[in-house]
Formats: sequence, C-alpha cells, structure tokens
Amino acid sequence: MEITALYDIFLRHPGIQTDTRKIIPGDLFFALKGPNFNGNQFALTALKAGAAYAIVDEPAGENNDRVILVDDVLSTLQNLAHHHRRQFLLSSSEKQIPFIAITGSNGKTTSKELIHAVLSTTYKTYTTEGNLNNHIGIPLTLLKIKPDVEMAIIEMGANHQLEIAGYCEYCMPTHGVITNCGKAHLEGFGGEEGIRKGKGELFDYLRRYHGTAFVMWNYSYLREMSKGIPAIIRYGTTEATITGSVISSAPFLQVSITGSNSLDTIKTNLVGEYNLPNVLLAVTIGKYFEVPDEKIKSALENYLPANSRSQLIEKEGNKIILDAYNANPTSMAAAIENFSKLILSAGTVKVITDKVLMLGGMMELGLESIAEHQKLIELINKNNWKQVVLVGGDFKQVTHNYTYFENAEQARDWFIDQHFQDTVILIKGSRSTNMEKVLE
Repeated sequence: MEITALYDIFLRHPGIQTDTRKIIPGDLFFALKGPNFNGNQFALTALKAGAAYAIVDEPAGENNDRVILVDDVLSTLQNLAHHHRRQFLLSSSEKQIPFIAITGSNGKTTSKELIHAVLSTTYKTYTTEGNLNNHIGIPLTLLKIKPDVEMAIIEMGANHQLEIAGYCEYCMPTHGVITNCGKAHLEGFGGEEGIRKGKGELFDYLRRYHGTAFVMWNYSYLREMSKGIPAIIRYGTTEATITGSVISSAPFLQVSITGSNSLDTIKTNLVGEYNLPNVLLAVTIGKYFEVPDEKIKSALENYLPANSRSQLIEKEGNKIILDAYNANPTSMAAAIENFSKLILSAGTVKVITDKVLMLGGMMELGLESIAEHQKLIELINKNNWKQVVLVGGDFKQVTHNYTYFENAEQARDWFIDQHFQDTVILIKGSRSTNMEKVLE
C-alpha cells in the first residue's frame, strides 16, 4: 500500500497502538517485531479488540480486508510519521511551525519537560511523552501531533552513530539542542569522540537546512560542534544571551537569571546544581519565542519532577533523592559531588549529617565499564558516608569495601532493616537496575 493511501486511513483512524492490551476501538494496530516478540501473531487479536486495521509484514493467517500487508511494519510507521510531519511544512512566505529536537547524554528529558512547561503557557505545544525517544517512540510522538500545533518538542535518544541522523530525516527539526556529550553509551558510540559525532548529527542537520541551535556556551566542544549553523542562540553562565548562576541547592535549586528584563530568581523543585543548564535552556527558549517573563517564571517554579528524576521524597523521617531513571559516568559523578555538598535539615534547627549512597551499576559502557566503575569508587572514597550500597553491574568486578547486592530487591530488604532516621539518601542507577524498587 502506498503511504498516501495509508495516510488517508490514518486521518480517519488517528489512534495508533503497538500493544493489543491498549487498543481502543477505531485504533490502528502496527504489528512491530523485536528479538523477543512478534506483533504479527496478535494482528487478529487486535482486530477482535476493536482495531480498525492491523498493519503487518507477515500473513495474518486468513483473508481479512482489515489486515494491511506491508514490506516492513517499522519502516512503514516511520514513513507515515514523516509524511505526517510534512503536512506541517508551510510555504516560504509563511512562518514555519517550530519543531525543536533535543538530544544529549544527560538532562535531555528534564530539559524537554521544562521547555514544554514554559512553551505550553503560550502555545499549543506537543512533546515526547515520558521517555519515548527511540526509533519507535519518535514516530509515535509525531503521529500524535494534531493540526492545531504551534510548537513541537521531540526528544531523541541514541546509542550508536547515524541514529540521530535518521531521526532528523523524518522529524525535520527547525531548531535543536544538544544538552551535553558525556560518557553515555560508550559501547555503541565507540568512545567519547564517537559520542560527539553521533550527537552532533543533529547540528549537522540544522547546518544543512539552515536551522537554529541553542548552545550551552560553557561547553567549548559544543561551540566547536555548532560552527556553521546560521543561527546560534547562546545560554550559559557567561558570554551568553541568557546567563545565570546557582543561588542555592539546599535542597531545591534556586537560580539567578541575568540577561532578562524582569526575571531575577527562579525557585525550582529540582534537586541538584547539575540542573542549572536545563533551567537556563528553558528560560532561553521561552525568551526566544517571546513567552512573557512571568509565565516563564511561574512554569519553572511550578514544575514538579516525576518518573524517578531529581525527586526529593520524605519518608519515615528521612529525605531521599531519587534519581534512578538513568545513569552514566558523567551523571553519576555529578550526582555524587552534588550530594556530598548538600546541606539539609530535619527540622528548624537540626542539620542532617548522615548520608547514605545507594548506587546501581552503569550499563552500555563496553570495554570502559570496569575502569569507569572504579573511577566512581575513587570518587566515593573522597567523602565520609554513613553507608554506601552498590547494586549490580560491574560494581561486582571492582575493588571496594562497601556493601554489595546483586539486585535492587536485595538492597530494598537491607534498606528496610536499617530503620534509618534523620538520614538523607541518594538512590541512583541505570534503568535496568530498577533502583526505584528500593523504596517499594
């Protein structure tokens, strides 16, 4: 079936599902395949559940005019998303709808959420839901964009080169951000230079198609990577259009903003000084798109982190920093260093001095994994902690004198037995270690 014909069907049935358990009558079911599943086997189940059509790349087992056979379901989904994106291209005489792409090793999801909070005060804004930032999530995000769109924010995750380049071809971003290039997915990218090359594919696209880049000017490598892009908007602590600095981070980040007429102090609900660039980026994009200062300030001060990202939780007399959605050497080191400096109180007088680290192993580091885990041990050794618990991954392979558990369930049992009081606890780890289970 030609993509234009499928698009006509999509316009009549704009709901898309890849999981039969989530089918709403009238949806389109795309039968995706993976190493451990084959959606083609559930095509007829989807139709019985109310799907209008099932798009498959293997025969469904019986003749059915509601089964659409294509060469490859995933490619078809991506091509459909590209065709949909093209519907929002305007003539050269009209103002283009901004499609803002955001990638980076750390902070991209938090930045995306902050930018969405700011822009949605003034514009009809669509954005990536949760962490749907891969080869399946990105086309699904695009296909949820309705004709009333005024802004779109597309988060792009990647773990190998040419991935971002592929996403750009069907997202067609007009604006873009690389939050940073840290030590994430070293295995897939082939080292730190490979990471910069892979993330830099977004800037390559903006350079080729005369887009606009928002650049954290503190990072010299981003300055270099952004050269040749026609429009560069700077943010950072110095030498930028919007600048700012940390006032306090005990416990929540307070930021002083300069380079703005009426913005001064922003009091966020984010934990960690490492969130300063994320806040500055959201302010910069808000100002660039002429969101009133009072709306920028209100949006950032009312944003509440979720999904185990920079959350401060009070439980049984303890203060717990839950930042367990992801971890790599760069983000882990930043979290530990921030935690070591953190000053919290148990009341109006007493300052909490007891600090506990509970860290899950870092994944996708390839040959560098053991060395990077050992570097973290050396960083941990520089401070005095009440307790340190290491969980899973290559923490098992390195030299340390700390408590070690194979999984988060064992760490949870240990945590319950400690009966901590007036203690501040940092819980962080890669997604696959499920460190949030410590609190279950």
